[in-house]
Amino acid sequence: MLRVLDIIPGTAVDGPGLRTAIYFSGCPHHCEGCHNPQSWDFGAGTAMNIEEIMAAVEENGFNVTFTGGDPMANASGLFPLAKELKASGYNIWCYTGYTFEQLIKMPECRQLLDLIDVIVDGTFVSSQRDPSLRFRGSSNQRLINVPRSLNGDLTLWSDNE
Repeated sequence: MLRVLDIIPGTAVDGPGLRTAIYFSGCPHHCEGCHNPQSWDFGAGTAMNIEEIMAAVEENGFNVTFTGGDPMANASGLFPLAKELKASGYNIWCYTGYTFEQLIKMPECRQLLDLIDVIVDGTFVSSQRDPSLRFRGSSNQRLINVPRSLNGDLTLWSDNE
């Protein structure tokens, strides 16, 4: 069971195109100025199984964004869902307060990274807030092409992909 705060189909701000954003509960970072502080509580939201989440995703067929909270704070719990989504052909983006360099050193996160297409990494830093940036809130955060970065040097995502 995964703790889900909300599932929003058809969002255009959490990655390219229309996407289904899944807001998971729980975040250890507690960033100052967070736009979603209600997501910090790991016990918040509704317990949902993979079948329920997949049904919500498949209802619209949009690619998926994991957000929250910090989905990577429950990477081992998210792995079966991500595996099912990838097997069904979905592109997956994931927002996390951890850096890519931290994630690849954490075994449960490293396993999940194999299924993620793009990571938006780094905590939100209010002094670096920049509303002109696409798909992120502060300039320290990066949009990382995960498959390319796992196979070589860190590669940022671009619209040309």
